[in-house]
Amino acid sequence: MCLCFFTFPLYFSSKSVCPQISKDGDVIIGGIFSFHSSWEITDLSYLVKPPPLKSIQFSQSLMFAIEEINNNSSLLPGVSLGYKIYDACTSKHSLSKYISNYEYSLYILVNLPPLSVLVTKKNIPHILRTVPSDYHQSRALAEMVRHFGWTWVGAIRRDDDYGNSGMAAFTQVAQQWDICLEYSLPFFKTYSQEKVMRIIEQIKSSTSQVIVGFVDPSDLEILLDVFYEHNITGYQWVGTEAWILNPLLAMLDKHNTLQGAIGLAVPKAEVTGLKDFILDLNQVKSAGSAIFTKYWETLFHCKYKVKNDSEHSPLCTGEEELSEMDNTFTDMSLMPYFNNVYKGVYAIAHTLHDLLGCKETCSTKKQPDPLTVMLLCLKMVHFKTKDGEDVYFDKNGDPAATYEVINWQTSKERQHEFVTVGLYDSTFPVNSRLTLNLSSIVWAQNTNKVPISVCSESCPTGTRKAVQKGKPLCCFDCIPCAEGEISNKTGIETTRCKETEYLSYEETIGIFLTVVSIVGALMTLAISLIFFKYKNTPIVKVQNSELSFLLLFSLTLCFLCSLTFIGRPSEWSCMLRHTAFGITFVLCISCVLRKTIVVLMAFRATLPGSNVMKWFGPPQQRLSVLAFALIQVLICMLWLIISPPFLFKNQELFKEKIILECNFGSSIGFWAVLGYIGLLALLCFVLAFLARKLPDNFNEAKCITFSMLVFCAVWITFIPVYVSSPGKFTVAVEIFGILASSFGLLFCIFLPKCYIIILKPEKNTKKQLFGKIPNNLATYSVSLDLDG
Repeated sequence: MCLCFFTFPLYFSSKSVCPQISKDGDVIIGGIFSFHSSWEITDLSYLVKPPPLKSIQFSQSLMFAIEEINNNSSLLPGVSLGYKIYDACTSKHSLSKYISNYEYSLYILVNLPPLSVLVTKKNIPHILRTVPSDYHQSRALAEMVRHFGWTWVGAIRRDDDYGNSGMAAFTQVAQQWDICLEYSLPFFKTYSQEKVMRIIEQIKSSTSQVIVGFVDPSDLEILLDVFYEHNITGYQWVGTEAWILNPLLAMLDKHNTLQGAIGLAVPKAEVTGLKDFILDLNQVKSAGSAIFTKYWETLFHCKYKVKNDSEHSPLCTGEEELSEMDNTFTDMSLMPYFNNVYKGVYAIAHTLHDLLGCKETCSTKKQPDPLTVMLLCLKMVHFKTKDGEDVYFDKNGDPAATYEVINWQTSKERQHEFVTVGLYDSTFPVNSRLTLNLSSIVWAQNTNKVPISVCSESCPTGTRKAVQKGKPLCCFDCIPCAEGEISNKTGIETTRCKETEYLSYEETIGIFLTVVSIVGALMTLAISLIFFKYKNTPIVKVQNSELSFLLLFSLTLCFLCSLTFIGRPSEWSCMLRHTAFGITFVLCISCVLRKTIVVLMAFRATLPGSNVMKWFGPPQQRLSVLAFALIQVLICMLWLIISPPFLFKNQELFKEKIILECNFGSSIGFWAVLGYIGLLALLCFVLAFLARKLPDNFNEAKCITFSMLVFCAVWITFIPVYVSSPGKFTVAVEIFGILASSFGLLFCIFLPKCYIIILKPEKNTKKQLFGKIPNNLATYSVSLDLDG
């Protein structure tokens, strides 16, 4: 059905059909509606009696909107709207020719099938719609079919522009989503029995369990009995908005052929006051007495005049109550479509309001041009109805495509019910447009389980798809992959199998590095025990035992952190390994740096009684180590927050392997961590070098200098080797750097002390330690003997 608006004056040719319902006004709004249940009339001589009246509710919706606008003192003050409403029961050819005569008219579609195939931008360029384009409906149907996993479906389409173009759009979208059509059968109510039987045989011989119906209710009315006669039941139907919400069709489906059907419908809407207006036929009676008489006789099965005695229909009294009737004429399930008529009238009224410059009154001197009205509708009209619904048009003259997903269910009283089970909104992102409540859907054969409709089941692991000859891609056999190959996600193609590679605990290099790490940690613990046992001896006390134990603890963590680099990497291990490495090494270097500063300051204080060393006591030492470590912690936190390391599957390095590695996430973060360690190591080396000429017996600076030389040499060598190492050897190089620098610190700083403690105990005395210290430094040596 369509609603065509054209501005006054309107001129009809002598061959034009007189309006069925009309009312005068300053601006005339014309309408074309189907008053009869059948569209096609094969006998154009009009000697055949037209089919019985179906409904004039769409006309009443137009009349209601116009009456409401005329009674509104602010929308079009001083301008009255009228209407001329025509019956669309003429032939398609005649109506198309009739419409095309008015090339300057503006048309607003309020319901698509079947009249929308006549009113298109090709023959009438000035078209706006209050219902979405069929393209959106076709896309929504395809998306719904994909959602349920139906890749093998059949289709029946109305053999006209509506069905053929709609199914073509559906097929195009379906192919993009790997949905195959087993068949797409045309049907029209004038088909011969032979053609209908071919449709029946095709459906019965098919294997798909889902049928998409791009048809009109009148088509299904004919097919229902044929389907039942040939036992075509139990199929899952997918319907368009043309029939999914049709109460008459539901009533005629006595054998539940369409039970469980799911489809799209215009969202439910309510127009306050419209139902009461429809149930009051006085407006129709005054506007068109002829159509009113026919309508009344059809509703109440009576006659105003009995022509002969053979007619058994009772006489109409005119007092019959429409509100007491319970049939399709009083059914309000089509209210969403009535609402489209209502919105269409108001869209014109709001446009005229702007065009005529309406304030306290409207300028009646301006003659509204239909093209101008349309352009204004497109650019400016955006209003809310009295029930709060937004109305606007896009650049193509279409509204936003929004549909309710409707499911046909049967109540306990065996009555058909239209249950809303979801929503489709084209304004949402692609993957969020369709929302469904699966638990509330009742499928074909009255089950709660989603039907399966595929040509071939998915191929299991280790096999690939081989398309069956002469069949669509959805039909395939599963054959084993060749040796050393795997199938891709679609199963159509195979690729060579790839091994995943990473530094494992089971391989030789992994075992070696694990053993070295554990040995290093055990050696550090052993030295810690030795220092603890001999903590009261001069050589331990003079080396600042608190910092020594903290350094040994940090070295233990350094050895152990290398183990996080071995084994299959994960998201957590990638973040842990680099941050643990960075923080533990800074803790080590901070302790060494602080020991160096204490030694240097003690032996550089030249005057007895100087109070310089009060700034280098145990509390200050702890705070400085903590401060250095906190800076590294802050760097690591920023790294993890902004761009943390993550697991990366490198398939580019080797064709036959997938390297599992930890991507830095942010290279700046990694090099900032490493650079801070290098900065502290360089500072420590410089200070230790300055203290190299202090007295031999008590000069730890030489040991620190050598340990820092080893440390810096290892990490300077690490950079080029790390960058050039392939695959898992990159990780091995990093572990080697950690272990080599840790052993360098352990051996250079602590082994000389252990040698004296265990093998040369006679040198572990104050006399031996301070024998060569000048007298002016003796005081500071004694103070160092007491740990600061």
